[in-house]
Amino acid sequence: MTGHVAVHSPELDAAVPYYGRQPATEDVAKINAPIMAHYAENDPGINAGIAAFEEELKRLDKDFQIFIYDGTAHAFNNDTNPDRYNAQAARLAWNRTVEFFKEKLR
Repeated sequence: MTGHVAVHSPELDAAVPYYGRQPATEDVAKINAPIMAHYAENDPGINAGIAAFEEELKRLDKDFQIFIYDGTAHAFNNDTNPDRYNAQAARLAWNRTVEFFKEKLR
């Protein structure tokens, strides 16, 4: 959902998707907001699109950061799912997110 909002809301100031599907390559040009994306290491369905997304962000000189958390699965930040929750990765992703928003949302 966050990627969709970034594509369709040119006034957006910053976007932080957590393990979400990436926008279509042809839509990356529509993104104006800085992006910080968090992905799980073990999430093949989602991760299949990261390389193309990153390549297009670089090609278009977009402001972005991508983090992939070792040893995690999809929804690693969801503390209501003990099978997937990874406290260490969740804490790191959250701290990065807060700092990103502090920097970008002035």
